[in-house]
Amino acid sequence: MKNNFMLTSESVTEGNPDKLCDIISDAIVDHFLEQDPYSRIIAECSLSASIVFIAARFASQAAFSLSEIARKVIGRVGYQGADFNARTSSVLTSIKELPLDPVYRFDERKLTSKQIAAIPAGNQVTTFGFACRQNVALMPLPIWLAHKLSRRMEEAAKEKILPYLCPEAKTDVGIEYRDRKPSRIHSITITASQKDAAKPALDKLRADIREAVIEHVFRDEPIRPDRRTEIFINPEGVFHLGGPSVHSGLTGRKTAIDTYGDYSRHSGAALSGKDPLRIDRVGAYAARYAAKNLVAAELADECEVQLSYSISRSHPESVQVETFGTGKIPEEDLTSLLQNHFDFRLAAIVRDFQLRRLPAMRQGGFYRKLAVYGQVGRLDLDLPWEKTDRADLLKG
Repeated sequence: MKNNFMLTSESVTEGNPDKLCDIISDAIVDHFLEQDPYSRIIAECSLSASIVFIAARFASQAAFSLSEIARKVIGRVGYQGADFNARTSSVLTSIKELPLDPVYRFDERKLTSKQIAAIPAGNQVTTFGFACRQNVALMPLPIWLAHKLSRRMEEAAKEKILPYLCPEAKTDVGIEYRDRKPSRIHSITITASQKDAAKPALDKLRADIREAVIEHVFRDEPIRPDRRTEIFINPEGVFHLGGPSVHSGLTGRKTAIDTYGDYSRHSGAALSGKDPLRIDRVGAYAARYAAKNLVAAELADECEVQLSYSISRSHPESVQVETFGTGKIPEEDLTSLLQNHFDFRLAAIVRDFQLRRLPAMRQGGFYRKLAVYGQVGRLDLDLPWEKTDRADLLKG
């Protein structure tokens, strides 16, 4: 990446069809783990006008109704139109129940290091974690601001600040960088859906969103829109209803939004709909944890951690650190620090982050809350991989 550049990142609200699929998939994961922490569950969802399709494979002692889980999510998100709602939309399911396998029904809290080493990753994947000094969350600024705008759009709809809004909205923020540091807001784009195509008029919608959303979000931000910032609100005109009435959704289609807004790499594998024994999900959390602690320890201003796993091994085959020229010590030494102070084995990640038990411990579920507004960089959920509790160890 160059020193001087412009980068844009997109976020969407929970009413976006792809995000709605992610939430349903993770609500299913929550439901199984709340009852049986040793559940194995993979759930994928697709939806369109008046129909939801869920495919799930599981091995669990939990009781469930996938249809009921999906309808509860749709109701909470707020879809009530004739074309798509929690009551009348059809929910089709394809499920496959697998036998309970004692190999996976282990209590990771009681395992010895030798026993942890005997549990392989089970999937072949390269995961990435990233952190940088662009805001308090140590996240890239474009995705951080895009998420803030999307959250405010959801709040404006649900709390009737702008009562004419529908659940779906999309935001996009472009940031100009100078010497790899955020310099100014290049552009802001917001697309909002509305219940009535005739009202409000487009001019009123744009004025309302400027005041209630953009001005509200940037009120306390150190970098704010200036006179050259391009602001586009519904640039293609009225967006009537939005959501599944207009376009379809699929689990796992918004991985850049889930991670770093394409400022840094991500594996491309879906994060939602997978239980914690899937290394392609939890490895991304472990890599973020490592990168964030390196930056918090002031060993680099930017840091990307790469973990490469094979199916048959517990340890990652490769641990790599890239600091983009900002490292205070050689990257080989940073890699050695991670290998000395972090345990990247699958069962150790599950143990250290309590990933099988958090759904029962957190009121209102856990994974479903990750499905929208980012699975990393969250300051609102007290996520174990967002802690910087190993920064002092890394400083030595």
